[in-house]
Amino acid sequence: MLVSAVAPSSEAGSVGSPGLWLTSVAVLVGLLVADFVVTRRPHEVSMREAVGWSAGYLTLPVLFGLWLWAGFGGGPALEFITGFVVEKSLSVDNLFVFMLLLTAFAVPAAVQQRVLLYGIVGALLLRGVLIAAGAALLAAGTWAFLVFGMILFGSAVKILHGAAADTDSGPDTSRMRSVRLLRKLMPVTGDYHGPRLIVRHRGRRALTPLAIVVVAVFATDIVFAVDSVPAVYGVTEDPYLVFATNAFALLGLRALYFVLHSVLTKLRHLNHGLAIILAFIGVKLVLHWAHGIWPGVPAVPTPVSLAVIVAVLATVTVTSLRPRRQDTPHAAARRGDGTPAARD
Repeated sequence: MLVSAVAPSSEAGSVGSPGLWLTSVAVLVGLLVADFVVTRRPHEVSMREAVGWSAGYLTLPVLFGLWLWAGFGGGPALEFITGFVVEKSLSVDNLFVFMLLLTAFAVPAAVQQRVLLYGIVGALLLRGVLIAAGAALLAAGTWAFLVFGMILFGSAVKILHGAAADTDSGPDTSRMRSVRLLRKLMPVTGDYHGPRLIVRHRGRRALTPLAIVVVAVFATDIVFAVDSVPAVYGVTEDPYLVFATNAFALLGLRALYFVLHSVLTKLRHLNHGLAIILAFIGVKLVLHWAHGIWPGVPAVPTPVSLAVIVAVLATVTVTSLRPRRQDTPHAAARRGDGTPAARD
């Protein structure tokens, strides 16, 4: 379905021929099946296992970028790398929300990676639909760039508003509509039953808490898909490259979660950086639209975009990992004598 929806844009310069689409989707499905096989037996993921899988999934986009460079030139390769960096940075924020959900539902460590895998599959399906819709919008006219730009501006404002609130509490899962609806439709067992979503309980079928978690993760996938697809369309207009950046960014999330689990809570300025990136890409989209109407309006080239994105991510990482002023010995001493410590 996705292939047929975006294949016509290959005539407009897309690198994605029908054969390449079919091959890519087949490889993607094969990798997902392999992930399900790996997680079929619940177990806690060791750091060594997580690092190994993460390194493998980070190697794949590098090799793919080199293949694009050799086969199609530096332009598509640079667009892919830039789009991948954008999607990977947004996926880290996605992981933080997953972590809050897993904590809120008290998901056992042994089945956490299965929940993450369900979340990745849901995200891929949702983004596939939005990628096809985005390609159709772009084919309808350049006004689609304005639509994408407004979506990204709105997302940036929403993220900044959430960051300004500076709350560490997780989502209130009891108020999620999807969770409440499921609880009304079917009974839910009190305990987890390994990776099983449905079991027989007291003579009737019942959902396990794992099924509730998966639905909650799917609900968050929708929100992130609405942000991520317009963001990468701000880097490249090629639907195949948009698909490839999303696929490569999402595939390694399961393992990356366990690598970054202890770091995620320390990236307190990540949302500020993501808001800046989304706003920047929104400006780029609007300028791109205006450039097509008034050639005198400057367009932002892809190398500049990559430099800005990398600089923003590096800056927020450094500022996030820098010790808070109230955590220094001097601040602690001040707290000890009753003087309030300074806040960031």
